[in-house]
Parts: sequence; structure tokens; C-alpha cells
Amino acid sequence: MRNLFNTVVILLALLISSLFYFFVMGNPANFKDGERRQEPIPGNVLGTVYTGGPLVAVLIALSLISITFVFERFFSIRKARGTHPPEEFLRKFQNLLEEGKLDEAIALCDTQGGSLGNVLRAGLQRYKQLENDPSLDSERKLAEVQRAIDEAMNLETPLLEKNLVILSTVASISTLVGLLGTTIGMIRAFWALGLTGAVSAQQLSIGIAEALYNTAGGLAAAIISIVSYNFFTTKVDNFVYTLDEATLSMMEILSTRVKR
Repeated sequence: MRNLFNTVVILLALLISSLFYFFVMGNPANFKDGERRQEPIPGNVLGTVYTGGPLVAVLIALSLISITFVFERFFSIRKARGTHPPEEFLRKFQNLLEEGKLDEAIALCDTQGGSLGNVLRAGLQRYKQLENDPSLDSERKLAEVQRAIDEAMNLETPLLEKNLVILSTVASISTLVGLLGTTIGMIRAFWALGLTGAVSAQQLSIGIAEALYNTAGGLAAAIISIVSYNFFTTKVDNFVYTLDEATLSMMEILSTRVKR
């Protein structure tokens, strides 16, 4: 399902950017020479950017992909935090544990939801199953609880980190596509100059425009992706640290309880 979502996003971005490039930016009404589409009307932004060439459509698609996954990561990480602020939830959770109210603590985890609630619930539920088992000593019980927590963490952590690689990939690809467009634009400019043996202002400007617009588009998409990747990576690291602190605190309380 995750791969299907990613594939649909990428294909839709390519489709939308292509349609926008050819039918909106490339609308003959944006150009003085109509269907030839080589002389944009002065001040017409869409027609001017259109002269950057087909790679502009690719850069628009990369920007759309980056923006889409920015929103996807924002809502996913927000959902992982649960229904209440983690600090408030952890304070209530620890108070219930210290009072020995395990069922209420599990119910609180169910209400909280998200990665934090799921991990703590998995460990506490495992402890509740083993608490009165006479065949296990205190160390074995705590080891089983820790194993349940680790298994839950292994399930939740990839959900926090998924699709970040797409943002980092878009950052790299958009820079390269922009550089390719810049190179092609400069080749076109010098090719036109060498073909005629004279300076053709129109052909020279088209080539330079293609080079500059692709450079700008590649840098814009890369900046969005790099800033977003670093932001969400920091968010995930901080959240995982909160998870580790919460599970450590729970294990300390359970360790005291089981050794009584």
C-alpha cells in the first residue's frame, strides 16, 4: 500500500506538470509568435518560463513530489505523537504506573494512540501477562517486557522514517536535472551562434533562458527538499529520544514493582 501511494504520487505529479507545461505555459496566447512559442509576450511569466524547455516540466513534477511528501510526513509525525501532547500523556502515564493502576495506564495508552502509546502499551501489556507467572523470576519478566518494547519500536520507527529517503532523493535529482537543463540551454545558445556565424539575439536569449530557468527550478526544488528532510529528520530523532526516555522510565518503575 505504501509503495502504491508513492507510485501514484509520482505518476500524478509527472502528469500534472506535463499538462501544465504544455497546455498552460505553452498556450499560444502567451507568445507573440503564437504556435511557434519562441517569443513570449514581454512580462508574461508563463510563456517566459516555458522557454526553459521540457525539463521545466520535470522540475515542476519534482517540486510537486517534494511538497506532497512534506505534507505527508507532517501529518504522519503529528499522528504518531498521539491525541495529547507527549509530555502531558507521559506525566499521567507515570503517575498511574507509580500508583499500580496498570489497567488504567493501558487504557490511557489506548486513548493516546500513536507510536508513543503503542510502544508503551505493548510493554505494559506484556508485563501484565507475566506479572503473576511463578515460573519466571524478576529478571526474566523484565527481559520479556523489554523484548516486547523492542518489537514495538521496530514496527513504529520505520513508520516515522518512511518517505524521508524520497525527499533526499528529490533534492539530489532536482539539482542534477537543473544542471542538465543549464547545460542543454548553453549548448543551444552556442549552437545557434555557431550555425549562423552571427549573433542572433532571439536564439541566444532562448538558450540562455533555458539555462537560467532550469538552474532556478532545480535549486528551488532542492532547497524545499533539503530543508524539509533536515526538519523531519530532527523531528523523528527527537521523537525517538522521547520514546526511549519513556520506555526507560517505565522499565525503572516496573523493575521496582517486580522486585517487591
